[in-house]
Amino acid sequence: MISTHGMVASSQPLATLAGLDILRSGGTAADAAVAVAAALNVVEPFSTGVGGDCFALYWHAADKRVYALNGSGPAAAASSIDEIKQAGYQRYPLFTGHAVSVPGTVGGWSALLSRFGKMQFTDVLAPAINYALEGYPVTEWIGADWQMIAGQLQRDEVDDSLPQHQQRIGPQQTSAKEFLIDGRAPAVGEIIRLRTLGETLLNIANHGKDHFYQGEFAQQLCDYVQKYGGWLEPSDMMDFEAEWVEPIYADYRDFRLYECPPNGQGLAAIMAVKIANGFDLAGMDHIERTHTLIECMRLGFAEALQWVSDPKFSDIPLEQLLSDDYTRERRNMINRETSIKHLKSGIQPIGDDTVYLSVIDEQGNACSFINSIYMIGGTGLIVPGAGVLLHNRAALFSLDPEHPNALVGGKRPYHTIIPAMLTQDGELYASFGVKGGFMQPQGHLQVLSNMIDCRHNPQQALDMPRFRLNIDLCEGVGADEPGGEVYLEEGFTFEEAAALRRKGHHISPISGVQRRVFGIGQIILRDPATGVLTAGSDPRKDGCAMGY
Repeated sequence: MISTHGMVASSQPLATLAGLDILRSGGTAADAAVAVAAALNVVEPFSTGVGGDCFALYWHAADKRVYALNGSGPAAAASSIDEIKQAGYQRYPLFTGHAVSVPGTVGGWSALLSRFGKMQFTDVLAPAINYALEGYPVTEWIGADWQMIAGQLQRDEVDDSLPQHQQRIGPQQTSAKEFLIDGRAPAVGEIIRLRTLGETLLNIANHGKDHFYQGEFAQQLCDYVQKYGGWLEPSDMMDFEAEWVEPIYADYRDFRLYECPPNGQGLAAIMAVKIANGFDLAGMDHIERTHTLIECMRLGFAEALQWVSDPKFSDIPLEQLLSDDYTRERRNMINRETSIKHLKSGIQPIGDDTVYLSVIDEQGNACSFINSIYMIGGTGLIVPGAGVLLHNRAALFSLDPEHPNALVGGKRPYHTIIPAMLTQDGELYASFGVKGGFMQPQGHLQVLSNMIDCRHNPQQALDMPRFRLNIDLCEGVGADEPGGEVYLEEGFTFEEAAALRRKGHHISPISGVQRRVFGIGQIILRDPATGVLTAGSDPRKDGCAMGY
């Protein structure tokens, strides 16, 4: 897609259209981003919503600066590792009230509009409210998710057949019905109305973020979380404010990549990009380039999963980690012939459902925005009568009290969701991102290299097959084996996969509908000389880019 005045890219056409209408009405990139995010809450309800968290990077054209917004909420003040362990959990439970931290989305939307928007909640939430109350037809990917989660939403008891850390406690039948038609998931193409969610969005539109964080709704949310083992109290909710923070960055060739700082995992992408900058990737063949990027990413994760946490609670040695000397030291660990042995990254193969969107307005402002309830359907807990699915983001805390990311009351957890932005010579170049749990920094690295090293346009950069690091293979690996599994997407040849195996990678091919594990991305480029916008939308989902 190529345009001149404004551009929106998201994973759902109706949401993209909502943002485009806001731009046409004179809204800024911030106004349009919130409109798209709210619409996605309705048309892609099991990936995102007001019951989750958000992060944003914003390019303000007037002062040529990137701003970072942290819209993630903290754990309840009464949170306790001991209580979780006393309840019999060996790992953090994913589908109970323990996994619900303060949802930061509404606070993040409010902060973004207050600083960079021209419109009010009543304006930007109108499309989402309309979709929710009047209904919309369900698309293929979302219909598949709905079918998968319908049964889980209706459970009232723990499923004892699952391992303890995977046990899912569902909400009451009454709240599950808010997302079903006569007790079933909607079929593809069938119109669904989410009336209770629409009413909640209408209340936020009319009363602002106070409706969510104070009063009757906050009490109702907390009571429901406590019913399923959580600790949230109204006092945890009413104190929440999204936070403007300084972005972190890495220089790559003639470009500068910006990411949000910890508690987000943007550090993994920044470190991988800094390491990759020392290699001539453009001069490599596909096999050597892929091998090098895999190794850069493994090193980036090894550091991020050791250090990423809430900087208000832990000292994160960013200056050392991002220094040229340390980058050079890590780069020297990479061998073109074989993968690094016994390098443990610690990534987890969960949490792939999120939404990422990108907007650039006519003035050249850009918003790179990501919003999530973490796993598909989050905890599966729906605030009764409100249509609000609650995330399970607190499940990314560590239960090791000595770890920087250990669960502590009032602390924000490690976050997988990360937006990205590129500048060149002090001007905006691209607003982009790739959603998908621990795939996100991997997607950033690969898409960036596709655009810069391979000179791909946005759609080509997104269409290229990707790799994804999986969990470390620590058991059953010989003393001289590197360890670590790598998924390769359909599009890599048999010969390329074999060559990567010879370098020591444990390769697992992925094809068909399972390709969604490689993330879903959106990219918008802006030519600083002409203002022409060029966008791409990931073919691995139902999305599209639209401009005017």
